[in-house]
Amino acid sequence: MQVFHSISELPAATPSVVTIGNFDGVHRGHRMVIDAVIGRARELNAQSVAITFDPHPIRVLRPDIDVRLITPLPQKLELLAATGLDATVVIPFTRDFSNLTAREFATQVLRDRLHTVEVHEGETFRFGHDAAEDVAGLAHLGTDLGFTVRAYHPEDFRGSPVSSTRIRDLISAGDMPHARALLARPFAIRSTPASGRGYGTLYTVPTINLAPYADLLPANGVYISTLRVGTRIFNAVTNAGNRPTFGADSFAVESHLLDFEPVTLTEDTPLELTFLHRLRGEISFPSPEALREQIGRDVTRARRYFALCESLTHHG
Repeated sequence: MQVFHSISELPAATPSVVTIGNFDGVHRGHRMVIDAVIGRARELNAQSVAITFDPHPIRVLRPDIDVRLITPLPQKLELLAATGLDATVVIPFTRDFSNLTAREFATQVLRDRLHTVEVHEGETFRFGHDAAEDVAGLAHLGTDLGFTVRAYHPEDFRGSPVSSTRIRDLISAGDMPHARALLARPFAIRSTPASGRGYGTLYTVPTINLAPYADLLPANGVYISTLRVGTRIFNAVTNAGNRPTFGADSFAVESHLLDFEPVTLTEDTPLELTFLHRLRGEISFPSPEALREQIGRDVTRARRYFALCESLTHHG
C-alpha cells in the first residue's frame, strides 16, 4: 500500500474509488466498507484509496476533549495496508484545512487530485467546514463533479453497534472480549521499555515496565495478556494502574512474563502488549506479602486461561 502524507504528493490521472474517515481502530465496520471499495476498484480498473487525517480532527477542533486513540497512526496504517487497499492519503488536519467547504474539499481532493469515480461512506458521515454536509450532500456534489456515492448502514455485530466510540468505551471499561468482537482482533498497544529501569543487553527479570503511553489503555486493573518482546511472544499477567499497595501514585503498565527466559532488551526494543481478559480491578493490599499471594493466584488463573485456549485450538 502506498502512503501519501499530503494531497500534493498524489500522482495525477488515476481513477479512484475512495472512502474517507478517521478509521480509528480499523474495526469490522470500517473493513466492511473498505472491502467494498477494493472490490469496486477492481471492477472499474481504478485504485482503492482511503483518506484519513492526522491528528484526529477533535484534537484540533476541540482540544479540551481528551481523545485517546485505539490505533495511533503507525498502527492504523499497518492495519489499513493489511486490508489490501492500494493507497492511503494522510491529510494533515489543521485549522486552515478545517475551513474548507464541502464543495472545496470535493473539488480539490476528490475530483482534481484523486479523479474519484465512487465514494463509499457510512450513513452518518459528515464533512466540510462545521460538518455542514452529509452523505446526501456528498451525492449531490458528486452529480456535479463526476462521481457516485454509496452509503452503508452502521454495522451491527451480535446486537452491539460497531463504532470507534463504542469500542473506546468498552476498552475504557476493561471489557476486552466485547472490544475484541467489535475490532475482530484483540486490543493491543505498542511501546518500548520504560527508561531508567536498568535494562541492559541481557535482561533476566520476568517483569517489564512499558514506557509512558499517551493513547487508549484499558481500565486500571490486572489482565491476562501477551507481550511481544522484539520477535518473541510471552504469555503474561499485566497490571495497569497506580500500584496503591506501595503508596505510589505514578501510573505504570507492568507485565509479569510467564515461562520467562532471558531476553535481549534495550530501551529501544519494540514491545507489543495485547490485552486478552481482565482478571480483577486495582486493589490496595495490606502488605507486599498479600500482594505477592494475589499475584500467585492471578498467574494460576492466567495459566488456566492459556491452557484452555491451547486445548480449544488443538481440538478446533
